[in-house]
Amino acid sequence: MTANPGKGGRLAGKVAVVTGGANGIGKAISERFAEEGARLVIADINAEAIDALAKQLKDSGTEVRSSLGDVTTEQAANAAIAEAVDGFGRIDILVNNVGGDRPGRMWEIPVEQWEGILNRNLRGTFFCTRAAVPHMIKQRSGRIVCSSSGSREGTPWIAIHQGSAAYSTAKAGLHGFIRDMAYELGEHGVCINAVAIGPTLLERTRKFWDELEKTSIYHPKNMVPLRRLCTPQEMANVFLFLASDESSYVTGVTIPTGGR
Repeated sequence: MTANPGKGGRLAGKVAVVTGGANGIGKAISERFAEEGARLVIADINAEAIDALAKQLKDSGTEVRSSLGDVTTEQAANAAIAEAVDGFGRIDILVNNVGGDRPGRMWEIPVEQWEGILNRNLRGTFFCTRAAVPHMIKQRSGRIVCSSSGSREGTPWIAIHQGSAAYSTAKAGLHGFIRDMAYELGEHGVCINAVAIGPTLLERTRKFWDELEKTSIYHPKNMVPLRRLCTPQEMANVFLFLASDESSYVTGVTIPTGGR
């Protein structure tokens, strides 16, 4: 298949898989990549959201394929990568965006919650990376970008307010993962990095931020240098840089955002 007709841009002709790509920051990443000419595989567990975004992007001239499933399972992760390779003939970019938190004090949460958060944030990254890497090694090029968080070093506004040790542990693990993989993949021309997503205003988080601002001094507006929440689009721009050829000598790095 050819690149998006009439579309130039920093990702022109590239094939990208975005996991968790139909909602929130993942959706913003998918939209930003499409603007820059990428051909997309949107992997998500929400069929309705995938269909709506795919239609939106196709209407704007983007070539889009969908992969419905939970990439924290090996089968769904393999299917997402296969959708790119079988449908577009290659994979140039993998965005490991699936993750999430269920806050709670470490001494109060059940073991199942601890394990679930570690799985949600690490298993999909492992499975999708393992499936994508052989194709990238064969073509001697590729970009892998993972969603990390300021929580990898502890996030005061969440830790103090309600506790988030499991999430912090998972994101710290992700930092170790990309550091090692950078060495493993470097000789094959594949770069792997992460974005430490800052405190972001999403529809699903708006209520939390509003309540926190009313009840605690530990709100990002009081603690980050820019004194505001970030937008999904601002985060997507950082992912774009790491997915583009402009970052050809950047690997094994977690880029902090918001001054953290």
